[in-house]
Amino acid sequence: MSMNQNEPIDLDRRKRQKGVMRILILVIFLALAAIISLTSFVTISEGYIGVKYRFGKIVADNLQPGLNFKIPVIENVVRVDVREQIYEADTNAYTKDTQTVENLRFKLNYYYDQSKLSDLIRNVGINNVESKLVIPQVLSITKNEIGQFKAEELIQNRTVVQENIEQKVSDSLGLNGIVVASFALEDVDFEDGFEEAVRAKVVAEQDALKMQNKTKEAEEKARQTVISAQAQADSQRIEAEAQAYSIQVVQEQLVNSPQYIEYEKIQKWNGQFPQAMGETVNPFIALE
Repeated sequence: MSMNQNEPIDLDRRKRQKGVMRILILVIFLALAAIISLTSFVTISEGYIGVKYRFGKIVADNLQPGLNFKIPVIENVVRVDVREQIYEADTNAYTKDTQTVENLRFKLNYYYDQSKLSDLIRNVGINNVESKLVIPQVLSITKNEIGQFKAEELIQNRTVVQENIEQKVSDSLGLNGIVVASFALEDVDFEDGFEEAVRAKVVAEQDALKMQNKTKEAEEKARQTVISAQAQADSQRIEAEAQAYSIQVVQEQLVNSPQYIEYEKIQKWNGQFPQAMGETVNPFIALE
């Protein structure tokens, strides 16, 4: 009789246990679904690109900013910063004439060539780009290029040296999928004594050039004076020759025609007779 009374209690307990199990299973299922949903998508921010791996192998290297799908557990996505990177450093170098550049400061701006991103990741690794590629190549090329110029030439041709370094660094890094945006020599510092000597030499050369220009100016002024004097002398000579020729012509006319002088008087007479003045006799008397 007691066993029959306990059976309803056992049935109720089993029902409750089954209900709890169903709820627990449902919760677990929903939790797994939520986890799968959350791990199936990855967000990529602006300025980054996604590289998708499947069992460690790159299957995509161009996932764009936004929400991107991936298979949970099987795939994972690594975000790569494709914005412009900056590498700055201070070093020293030696010029062609063995002068020491004590403080050589430069700055390199670069970014990744997205078409070669997979090769760069496989061969070097994004985290190793600066240590394995950028630093050794930039330092080597910069020091080598500095060594092609004498110290004074380096000071006077700094822009040319900078452009040469930028071109060579660009060519070298470009082979590995790194694009050089710009390169700048921000400071080239020699010993104080050498810099003072260079400044003094430059000032002396500028003063010499000024004196040379003044000398040329004086020479040109003297030359112009000579030219002016020569022109004046030539003018006077021509005028004298003209007067002499005129006298010669008059003399020839007088020889050939004694009345020529009377002709000249008539040509120069203004047609007026002089007034009688004094008591002396004047052959020309104006008649009223």
